[in-house]
Amino acid sequence: MLAVNARFLLLLIPTPALAAEAMPSATGSLLQMLLGLGVTLAFLFGALVLLKRLQGTRANQPGLLRILGATSVGPREKIVLLAVGKQVLVLGVTPSTINALHTMPADELPETPPVTPLPSASDFANRLKQMLERRRES
Repeated sequence: MLAVNARFLLLLIPTPALAAEAMPSATGSLLQMLLGLGVTLAFLFGALVLLKRLQGTRANQPGLLRILGATSVGPREKIVLLAVGKQVLVLGVTPSTINALHTMPADELPETPPVTPLPSASDFANRLKQMLERRRES
């Protein structure tokens, strides 16, 4: 009986040839890792696309309600201009309530002043250069 157990234990000891075959190669491991990373990134990208399609963009949807503007008046409070058909509602929005503050026809809304564009990086560079030259001269 002892001889049978010894033979069984000898079978469990790996031979050098079997040990060499069992070790994975570096290129195989790298390829497996990159393949797993690619599958994971593809899954995340697919989930993102699916979420965007399910959620949809509210700003591009035609409808009766349009948010014309909003401004923050506190850490969690806003005033919102909401166009409903030909009426404009001024709403006070808090985390717990929404109150109608004012209602007016859409044609009574004042025109928004033109938005001045922000200075570009080249404008900033030119302005900085002028200021440095003035500083050197004085």
